[in-house]
Amino acid sequence: MRNLLVSFAMVIAVAIAAVLFGLARHAPAQSDSNRAAPDAGPVKVVYHLTGGLDEAQHAMANIRNHLRADPTAKIVVVANGNGIEFMLDGAKDHNGYPFDATIQQLKAEGVDFRLCKSSLTWRKVDKSQVVPDVTIVESGVAEVARLEAKEGYVYLRP
Repeated sequence: MRNLLVSFAMVIAVAIAAVLFGLARHAPAQSDSNRAAPDAGPVKVVYHLTGGLDEAQHAMANIRNHLRADPTAKIVVVANGNGIEFMLDGAKDHNGYPFDATIQQLKAEGVDFRLCKSSLTWRKVDKSQVVPDVTIVESGVAEVARLEAKEGYVYLRP
């Protein structure tokens, strides 16, 4: 009986040590009092579009829902590759509704639209075909990376 109690005590001691070691190993490097408080500013999100008109229509719906849930959100839409299609004159969603009207409406709500100049060049599209409410940036992927790394934007794909 004594051997059983000693064995049981050793198992308990090993379990306690494992828990304590695990907690110490995963403890935060900074104490809670030294951590920076979360930024009280608006949520900043970059929606990255690369897939064409269907993806764009889905993204516009997501952005509308996003703004209904959080009207203070700072949203930037960056398109490159086939994602630029909805930002060109005459583009319509599958219901026949023109994307330029959607862009104009969302722009009025604070959404910023940016189109990749490299994609225009690659697709041989003149910049005069870009809808007026869109800003042309040198590189879409570089713009997404800059927004994430330098300005703290969260990356979303529709």
